[in-house]
This record gives sequence, C-alpha cells and structure tokens, in this order.
Amino acid sequence: MTVPKNDPAVRAFRDTLSMFPTGVTVITARAPSGEPIGLTVSSFNSVSLTPPLVVWSLSGHLPSVPIFENAEVYAINILADDQQDISQRFASRGDDKFAGLAFTEGLDGVPVLPGCCASFQCRQYARHPGGDHVIFIGEVVRFERDVAKKPLLFQGGAYQRLA
Repeated sequence: MTVPKNDPAVRAFRDTLSMFPTGVTVITARAPSGEPIGLTVSSFNSVSLTPPLVVWSLSGHLPSVPIFENAEVYAINILADDQQDISQRFASRGDDKFAGLAFTEGLDGVPVLPGCCASFQCRQYARHPGGDHVIFIGEVVRFERDVAKKPLLFQGGAYQRLA
C-alpha cells in the first residue's frame, strides 16, 4: 500500500527524522552517453571497514535511478561547509548541473568535485529495494579528505555548520 506524501503521518515522520543532523553529499556518475550526472543526497553512511563499504539511498521515483543502478562506478562527494551553493545546484531539477563547474575525473572518468572535505570513489557492490527508495552499497576503491575543511550539515530542514 502506497501512502500519499501529503499524509500528515508521513510529514510528521519526515519532520521527526530531520532532527538527526546529516552530512550533505553529491553523488556523481557517468550516464551511458558519457555525460556527467549528479544529485544531492543526505542519506549516506559507513557500513564496513573490511571490505570498505558505504551506503546511500535514492528515491525510487527519480528519473536518474536507472543511471545509478547501471553505473559501475560512482563518487560520493562530502560537501564542505562553504559549498551550500553546490548542494543547491545538484538538488535542483536543472538540466546541466555541471555547466561551468570544474571537476576532476576519477576512476573510470567518474566526476569528483573540487573543494569537498572528503570524497569516495566506489564500485557498485549491492543494491536493495527499501520501501520508496533504492539502497546502494558501494565498495570504496579510492578516497581522500581535507582535514582543514568542515562538513556542510543539514538538520531540521536547514543547512547547519559545525561550531
């Protein structure tokens, strides 16, 4: 049974979940055409150290789901606290989110965003249905971090910063 998004119980559940602060990431990959794609995701976490696995999820209704399901490689870019504009760009429904944006090419040409506090380049490891989302588990092949940068956070429906 599908619960309508305007259901007050669904809204209350979402608002309660928003009390947990999360980091803000942009997941990037290459479409079959070679075009870079990306979107803002806050559902990211570690799974395992050996092997190095991470997890993130994507709303199943988004048109980019098949692209990410078929991407052999993707990058998880953990945004720094000065990258709110990047979060907004990749959360929008605009066509070319990479227009005018510099990035480097990682493993198999996956786009890696500059200025992030950390990034993970992953190979597909597993996917699972998860209610109205698809759960992706990636095996980390490469990673890097900038210890001088602090992460951008999201909590209570707004961007936050570490003190």
